[in-house]
Amino acid sequence: MRINKFLAESGVCSRRNADKLIEEGQVKVNGKVCFIGQDIDEFSDSVTVNGRKLSISNTFDYYMMNKPKGYVCTVKDDKGRKTVMELLPQNIKRVVPVGRLDYDSEGLLIFTNDGELTFKLTHPKNEIPKTYLVKTERPVSDKDINLLRQGVVIDGVKTKKCSVKFIESTKAGAKLHITITEGRNRQIRKMIETIGNNVEFLKRIKIGDLTLSGLNRGEVRKLSAQEIEYLRML
Repeated sequence: MRINKFLAESGVCSRRNADKLIEEGQVKVNGKVCFIGQDIDEFSDSVTVNGRKLSISNTFDYYMMNKPKGYVCTVKDDKGRKTVMELLPQNIKRVVPVGRLDYDSEGLLIFTNDGELTFKLTHPKNEIPKTYLVKTERPVSDKDINLLRQGVVIDGVKTKKCSVKFIESTKAGAKLHITITEGRNRQIRKMIETIGNNVEFLKRIKIGDLTLSGLNRGEVRKLSAQEIEYLRML
């Protein structure tokens, strides 16, 4: 088995992040620093990350959170900010957030120790659709909507075409549903800035067709077997 796949199936991280750990020299096989692409015997070789021995988990855990604003999506924060890990029940096994919602955003966030599913949901090539409720500070025109749908340039790179639907428009601003298949840093906020506007409120409401289904802010629940299978089939 490739070492990055082993790390993913042991629940440490996705394959992509596994390669980063390997590059940084944090992964050892039988006491020796390993290399990217190395094959191992998952039954007889000893694999450690920063001295912690790993094994492939036979069972995985899957949770959904309605993330409130004011929390960062990391296990630990070097700035001392509150993290989403503080909202998880005390008795659950080690899981990590899948992808990110920024500090000022809220909504649907998945947690798991299933590295393969994490990779599937976060790798750009899979183009998993994620839908956001967006409230803007100022009104949005039809021209603005068409620009967003066709793609706008942020950080020097044009975004992919996306779905944008008017929910409500007032003199004070607009409510939109925006569905994107990318996961670039603060993408929705930067997209809105390109049309001369700002985001007042941002909430992820769907991953594919999976919704929060009445989960209140800050609440966490286990995913059902049907929901887990759905995510695997995306």
